[in-house]
Amino acid sequence: MGRTTGFTLVEILIVVIILGILAAIVIPQFTEASNDARNSALKSDLQTFRSQIELYKIQHLDALPGAGGATFIQAMTGQTELDGDVWVAGDAYGPYLQKIPTNQFNNLNTVNIDGTVGDDNAGWDFNSTSGQINADDDDATGGVDHDTY
Repeated sequence: MGRTTGFTLVEILIVVIILGILAAIVIPQFTEASNDARNSALKSDLQTFRSQIELYKIQHLDALPGAGGATFIQAMTGQTELDGDVWVAGDAYGPYLQKIPTNQFNNLNTVNIDGTVGDDNAGWDFNSTSGQINADDDDATGGVDHDTY
């Protein structure tokens, strides 16, 4: 009698069960790595944002972006110059950012001026009094507070 080759149903089921167990172990690690990468990107974007706001402030005689004739976004992404006592579009200073970065946790690149931090209405919240910029998200991503980075 000839010998047939192949796998039995039991052998196939054992392999499928082992692969399922391995997948259940590995997939959460990829998710955690993805969240870590988004946290790192958010911290980096905030660091860049804050340093560029400080540079703007130094070059504009302690005026914050948006305090003159230009909006916050125009001040950060465009060029400005002093016209009398008002900062207007010009070519003396800037641009400080090529574009407003996207918040990794709510996918928004908008800036809320003097809004509520953490209300998830924009990518970023800028306090026009203190010059503080924070991430604006509703902390729904694993309970991590991204607003205070």
